[in-house]
Amino acid sequence: MQLVDIGVNLTHPSLLKNAVAVLERAYAAGVGQMILTGTSLEESETAQRLCQELDESRQRLFCTAGVHPHDASQWTAESGAELNGLLKEPEVRAVGECGLDFNRDFSPRSQQERVLEEHLQLAAETGLPVFLHERDADQRMIELLRHFRDRLSAAVIHCFTGEKRALYGYLDMDLHIGITGWICDERRGTHLHPLVRDIPAGRLMLETDAPYLLPRTLRPKPKSGHNEPAFLTEVLREVARHRGETEVELARHTTATARRFFRLDTIETG
Repeated sequence: MQLVDIGVNLTHPSLLKNAVAVLERAYAAGVGQMILTGTSLEESETAQRLCQELDESRQRLFCTAGVHPHDASQWTAESGAELNGLLKEPEVRAVGECGLDFNRDFSPRSQQERVLEEHLQLAAETGLPVFLHERDADQRMIELLRHFRDRLSAAVIHCFTGEKRALYGYLDMDLHIGITGWICDERRGTHLHPLVRDIPAGRLMLETDAPYLLPRTLRPKPKSGHNEPAFLTEVLREVARHRGETEVELARHTTATARRFFRLDTIETG
């Protein structure tokens, strides 16, 4: 099986300090391609540089570029031009991580909305898909997306953790859905068990969001306590179980979906 992890925070210090070993473990586990998440302009630049430095083949590592809603208050008049420059780099395959977080509200909601609209405008202009973050804001997210949807090539709700209303709203807008180890959490993720059956093949993708969201079903647990892309196989196992699919079937269609969505080059084998 070949898997694609669509959300890896390799710029996080816990992963960055051992980045080569982290990637080697992922490849050994069958995670053949990864999307490194850009969460600020600085982190997006770092992610793009890591793709160049750690992937001589130019076939395994790609990234996103954007500003997370937590950091929306740091957006300036120059940020749009700087981000637009990053989006021209060949390693950058999506606009984001961007979106709305009305759970923590680290940035004012009005600022989050304005910065999201800036990202959506850039996505419409560049033709790149959008990598979206949403917490407790699905109705407002849908309202904002509605104004841009016809001009967007594609969009994924990364690390979906919402309820049925949110899922159906996003699917009705022809969005993709990313599922993480949240589904492995017996304390807060069990509502996802029946919902993942409703995500059509062709719209579902898998991710770890490493180093966050270590699957609670994973045995043995790593001594570090950190998640990493090698553990995507645990997300695969749990999602397959609740969809009534084999792991091979799920790997096949989620990998194909991710490669289409991010326009990834096929790995040469043999």
